[in-house]
Amino acid sequence: MSIEIANESGVEVDEGTIVSVARYALDRMSVSQLAELSIVLVELNVMSDLHERWMDLPGPTDVMAFPMDEYDSSRRPDAAGSGPALLGDIVLCPAFAKDQARKAGHPLIDELHLLTVHGVLHLLGYDHAEPEEEREMFGLQNRILADYRTARDEAERAAAQHDADSRVLGTVGLDPGTAPEVPRD
Repeated sequence: MSIEIANESGVEVDEGTIVSVARYALDRMSVSQLAELSIVLVELNVMSDLHERWMDLPGPTDVMAFPMDEYDSSRRPDAAGSGPALLGDIVLCPAFAKDQARKAGHPLIDELHLLTVHGVLHLLGYDHAEPEEEREMFGLQNRILADYRTARDEAERAAAQHDADSRVLGTVGLDPGTAPEVPRD
């Protein structure tokens, strides 16, 4: 799966985790490993221009999704067995999202993760115009984010345990092939 990210926003963010949450969401939705996705982080004025041009709504917004392949309800991009697909672009606006994060009481990166998953779901044909669609999309979004956080936390705990074990065994910084042999009783 190819995910490209470009930060043109002027806001320093951990781009790697944005790619990671996008990949996690696409994997959870069984999107083909041959799929391609682009994520762009932009300034307020750029987002405002896109929002006005494509949605006919004034001012900036937090996230916009621009699907590339025509949506075909009989063959969604997240359907099992789908072949290669150019999914499209997700455009995020960190400056706009910063206020939302503050109001929600979480860090900006958590808000950007939420918006990334939201954008992925839009690219896959999900919407929230009707109450039933909103329940489905937001429920799925929340499950993906919760599972991502759990998987991330477990990976961090495993890495920390590995580092602690390596320090105890005296193998920190050594190549696995050059680690001293552990004495046995």
